Amino acid sequence: MNKLDIEFVRSQFPAFAENSLQGFVHFENAGGSYACGQVVDLLHSYYRETKVQPYYGFEPSRRAGEQMDQSRTRLARWLNVETDEVHFGASTSQNTYVVAQALRQHLKVGDEIIVTNQDHEANIGAWRRLEADGIVIREWQVDPLSGALDSADLEKLLSERTRMVAFTHCSNIVGSMHPVREWTDQIHAAGAIAIVDGVSYAGHGLPDVAALGADIYLFSLYKVYGPHLGVMVMRKALNERLPNQGHFFNENHSTDRFTPAGPDHAQIAAVNGVVDYLEAIYTHHFDEPKMTAARKATAVRELFQQAERKNLQALLGFLAGHPKTRLLGSDSTENRAPTVSISIVDQTPDELAKKLAEDKLGLGVGHFYAYRLIEALGINTDEGVLRASFVHYTTEEEVNRLIEALDQHL
Repeated sequence: MNKLDIEFVRSQFPAFAENSLQGFVHFENAGGSYACGQVVDLLHSYYRETKVQPYYGFEPSRRAGEQMDQSRTRLARWLNVETDEVHFGASTSQNTYVVAQALRQHLKVGDEIIVTNQDHEANIGAWRRLEADGIVIREWQVDPLSGALDSADLEKLLSERTRMVAFTHCSNIVGSMHPVREWTDQIHAAGAIAIVDGVSYAGHGLPDVAALGADIYLFSLYKVYGPHLGVMVMRKALNERLPNQGHFFNENHSTDRFTPAGPDHAQIAAVNGVVDYLEAIYTHHFDEPKMTAARKATAVRELFQQAERKNLQALLGFLAGHPKTRLLGSDSTENRAPTVSISIVDQTPDELAKKLAEDKLGLGVGHFYAYRLIEALGINTDEGVLRASFVHYTTEEEVNRLIEALDQHL
């Protein structure tokens, strides 16, 4: 395994050269990462050179459409799916809402769907609203101490009436990375579809969606160094089964059937910048240029997560043994994202976050839309938790700086 060249990585992000951000450390990456320079440059050039309606025959329009098409094609290759299985929407919340409207027409009274109480509300609320149409909701509950989901509990909930199960690839609070293929196999064996929220996972390396077995896989590009867009992979077989949610004349256009309102064209074109960045990381670290995009994705994902786990170990070790913190989730780096949440003795998360902000450390506070999980863990939902989340571009020195500041203020 190659070692991540952190200096090369950080040279790809304008934020690290920005004067106004000098001395500041971004520890709220689970809410939104820095954009790589490739994305920033493409947004600038699109608005400057091709900000016209795309797909007409005149030159700037033609080029705009080509860039948008290239984004879909290239991202699909990195996700190991077909080009027409990739859909762009304004956000993951919007994409799930649109699919829920399709399921509202598709499912029958008495059909069952399973949701967790661990997920971001985007992958819970849209499905729970179907209860008003006679759909039965089953809840896959976390362990109230660890916040973890158990495969055995899923098996108990599955039945001949189960039509859909929604779960997250990675918790945005306890950081657990789940055995997605194991669970999708269980779900498919019951004759149901699997909808996987990958928002908190994809920033740590794009997944091989085909290998995961998800029927729908969702994530947000603004947490993957890109523009504010939601990506939804919907496998062809499901696309053909669900009713059209777009304009009636787009019934036979697979990538338009679940996009009732198209997102910003420039942002779609700028998705090329995300792929350009990942390509640059691969080329800098590996010597096999003819590798498929899917295998490049695997190599880059392993490179990112190896670097993240090294920095994560020190933070987990400090928090797990501290008498004034409750570390949520595992204290092991195995199958865990560097998304670290704590509740605190003697002060509120907001009070501690303000002290850290004075040290130019940016951490998040709240329930982070995982309201049901915070509630299940017995934590005050009005106060929430303090969350430190980082990615591969975070340095060892920055994590040590956070630990030192926490030690002082706790």
